[in-house]
Amino acid sequence: MCGIVGYIGKKEAYPIILNGLKRLEYRGYDSAGIAIYDGSNIQLCKTKGKVADLEEKIKKEITIKGNLGIGHTRWATHGVPNDINSHPHLSNSGNLVIIHNGIIENYTSLKEELLKRGYTFHSETDTEVLVNLIEDIIKKEKVKLGKAVQIALNQVVGAYAIAIFDKNKPDEIVVAKLGSPLAIGIGEDEFFVASDASPFIEFTNNAIYLKDEEMAIIRIGRDVEVRKIKDDSLVAPYIEELKINLEQIEKGGYEHFMLKEIFEQPTVIKDTYRGRLLVNKGIIKLGGLEDYIEKFINADRIIIVACGTSWHAGLVAEYIFEDWARIPVEVEYASEFRYRNPIITEKDVVIAISQSGETADTLAAVKLAKEKGAFVYGICNVVGSSISRETHSGTYTHAGPEIGVASTKSFTTQITVLTMIALKLAKIKGTISHRDFMLHLRELELIPSKVKEALESNGKIQEIAEIFKDVKNFLYLGRGHNFPVALEGALKLKEISYIHAEGYPAAEMKHGPIALIDEQMPVVVIAVNSNHYDKVVSNIQEIKSRQGIIIAVVTEGDTIVKEMADYIMEVPKTPETLTPLVTTIPLQLLSYHIAVLLNRNVDQPRNLAKSVTVE
Repeated sequence: MCGIVGYIGKKEAYPIILNGLKRLEYRGYDSAGIAIYDGSNIQLCKTKGKVADLEEKIKKEITIKGNLGIGHTRWATHGVPNDINSHPHLSNSGNLVIIHNGIIENYTSLKEELLKRGYTFHSETDTEVLVNLIEDIIKKEKVKLGKAVQIALNQVVGAYAIAIFDKNKPDEIVVAKLGSPLAIGIGEDEFFVASDASPFIEFTNNAIYLKDEEMAIIRIGRDVEVRKIKDDSLVAPYIEELKINLEQIEKGGYEHFMLKEIFEQPTVIKDTYRGRLLVNKGIIKLGGLEDYIEKFINADRIIIVACGTSWHAGLVAEYIFEDWARIPVEVEYASEFRYRNPIITEKDVVIAISQSGETADTLAAVKLAKEKGAFVYGICNVVGSSISRETHSGTYTHAGPEIGVASTKSFTTQITVLTMIALKLAKIKGTISHRDFMLHLRELELIPSKVKEALESNGKIQEIAEIFKDVKNFLYLGRGHNFPVALEGALKLKEISYIHAEGYPAAEMKHGPIALIDEQMPVVVIAVNSNHYDKVVSNIQEIKSRQGIIIAVVTEGDTIVKEMADYIMEVPKTPETLTPLVTTIPLQLLSYHIAVLLNRNVDQPRNLAKSVTVE
């Protein structure tokens, strides 16, 4: 959940670490800190607030110089956001300094033992306990830092990505990982450490991604030494060539990353099906699926596990898998799945969906499903992520880096992948006619141009946002394939504007939510041409008879709903099964513009972080 950065080399560490923290701020932004070793002392500065607040504090208080340092931007778990609880944390001697992403679950018992040995603590964090545990092991066992880290991590329970150095060994940083991502950038006589590659992409395109229960000792003038935490055995590190570039992680002239990412969707949807959707040949080719088709074809059911926006993408998939491939589908909150003793068999296929590939609850669900003997297939965006490594096979979306905390392009690219899988299975099973198969192949190929057309309504949607920016509640209604889109639209509004919003199947409105309808309640209704169109029209009439305000998403050329609605947002005509890829666009834009008009921090909404790597 937090962002960590480190540098050791010949350059000044401070500007590299500060810039890296800015790029990782999507991971947490309630406090930040930095520690640089200048050859004599550790220069430490940390503060409640954002990285910009840290930068201002440093300008006023200290001059930082040195070639070794670490930095941290925090999403609070143990201890409220304040200066003291901010990372980095020092050991009692002041020799060790650590940054940490994750949770040490047994920190209380460890702390009690350390208190008995005379250690003192200044913060409420589990991280300060860990750094003093490592120091205690160095003293007691007479071992070096790397060995002490290995011993300490075998005593802790929880999840972590850590970076630690000892001012008495200024040529070395030790890092370790379990359940939280960690990348090591390999430069010429310099090394970088970060939660992802964005802090060092302009310096090197070579990186080592640590696997769970691995640690690395990074020394100037030597190769990175990777070891297993459990038994201290050596591991041959795999140096991966990075595929992202600096342009992808910058705003490119947009006011916010979220707006940039909304407008990137025509491109990234095309990137996601490029080389996979071969319309001229009438085939879909998915490398991760080809060798495992029989697993899907013979499955008793498909279980989809995900959280948040990815869960909504899974709900869309439930409709299309059952409609086309005729395979039973269950969609589970990953956060609940692992705690209710689910019935899983070797005849089940589990699909795990996660943008980051690091979502803690989804990762735990993957491990549980594997233990039960299910075949597990991953859909994620980040190459080399934990879920991509833990699953038996999978497919990457090609959305590129998503910096905005509120997911947008990850939703549409996940649906694109899921649609291709469903179509391929249906064709092999013979549960879709050749005519319908080819129709949907051609229509899926046209989705980028239709999304681009939907984005042209941006100006009109901004005007609607101006009208409704001060309301306190919204309802979102959809039916069939667009019920999950209603949920996603409500989630987007909640996440970035802090306006209460709820999504419902339109038919469920009269089973409770209709009591909320009055002249103050805007209701966003997805009313595109579909098999449910007449039913949705009836729902709109029910709302209008109670003075509700209708904001309708309609198909271009619609006349019936257009006459009934107070405001409309048009999308291009699209086959019903593919409509979620276009109907979500105006809802993303509506949420974005309302949030901007309310002066919200769109890219960094309060209390949220992009990648939820702790439970």
